[in-house]
Amino acid sequence: MKKLLEISLGVVTSVGGFLEVGSMATAAQAGALFGYQLIWAIVLGTVCIAFLVEMAGRFAAVSHHTIADGIRERFGFNAFIWPLLAVLLVNFLVLSAEIGGVAIAAELATGIGFQWWALPVAFLAWLLLWKGTFGLIEKGVSMLGLVTLCFVVGAVMLRPDWKEVAVGAVPSLPQHDTATYWFMAVSILGASISPYLFMFYSSGAIEDQWDKSYLGANRAIAGLGMGFGGTISVAVLIVAALVLGAHGVNQVDDYNQLPLMLIPIFGFWGFVLFVASLGIACFGAALEVALQQAYLVAQGFGWTWGENLKPRDDPGFSLVYTLTLFLAAVPIALGLDPLKLTIFSMALTAASLPLTVVPFLFLLNDDRYVGKHRNGVISNAAVIFVIALGFVLAVVTIPLQIFGGT
Repeated sequence: MKKLLEISLGVVTSVGGFLEVGSMATAAQAGALFGYQLIWAIVLGTVCIAFLVEMAGRFAAVSHHTIADGIRERFGFNAFIWPLLAVLLVNFLVLSAEIGGVAIAAELATGIGFQWWALPVAFLAWLLLWKGTFGLIEKGVSMLGLVTLCFVVGAVMLRPDWKEVAVGAVPSLPQHDTATYWFMAVSILGASISPYLFMFYSSGAIEDQWDKSYLGANRAIAGLGMGFGGTISVAVLIVAALVLGAHGVNQVDDYNQLPLMLIPIFGFWGFVLFVASLGIACFGAALEVALQQAYLVAQGFGWTWGENLKPRDDPGFSLVYTLTLFLAAVPIALGLDPLKLTIFSMALTAASLPLTVVPFLFLLNDDRYVGKHRNGVISNAAVIFVIALGFVLAVVTIPLQIFGGT
């Protein structure tokens, strides 16, 4: 019964971590501009993150190491510093985007400009981290993220042509706007395979004191949780394609356009559901990203760490998430467009993935850490293929988006 409860809560937590501003924004923009064509990118990203989350949990349960701790110990600090810096930078941009997502939700609800909400959102997140426990962050806040299921309900109520949806799950060449199509594909992959998610998961497994008896629960959480989150992302894309695309909104360049997705389906409550979905999903992700920044630095430098500890018992850990939250709020408070930041940071995430995933794969194939629980050929091949694809697409498309191209 205890393991069953862990699986249930883990799936809910996975939804809270998987679906955030990156997944919502990229799926909505892809659906509005390309219809169902980019469903395959969500499916591919979901499969890859499911593999990575399962590996992260298995590694933590068997070796009793987090990913960051394992990389530093296995390769030395001089080698670890490069993935550390890359992930810290990417996570910082993602955190800023998540704070921007909550601020936009607050603006939609109150009419007060999002810039004014950035610092209050950061303060509320800091207060929860300062006073809360890991269980509260991991499960309590994430359970509220189930409100995002409204997109699944909406997609079903719109009655899409499911054959066309199935066709969209198969990779295809773009019919127009080639550069934008591939940039959106890599942004979706970056949103789906965010390093903070599987690295946070490994830290959470250590916080919850997992051992080998949790391997079965870990597989269920990874498969069901990521699959559940991916389904919601596909639903966002379907709703955007049928509502925004049908109303001539082919370019989502303003968050104020996004509530239009649910209003035709649920009326006024569609607006309420969208604001709640955006605010809760982004706030939960902001908590996780801020915590992961603290985990990464503390584990990298060998400090005492743990969300369940009092701040006075792990001052360095607490200082990192404190500084990270308030610094990440500054760009949004200065008026940086959260939507543009989101899309760009997701693409940059995909470009940085090899720096974290490749050394992690070495750990998962090292008998000294995982023994007989090492990776199989399929796990290695699937992850390497998706990470390589995301990296190549990012390297090609990011310069085109910055400097222009067709």
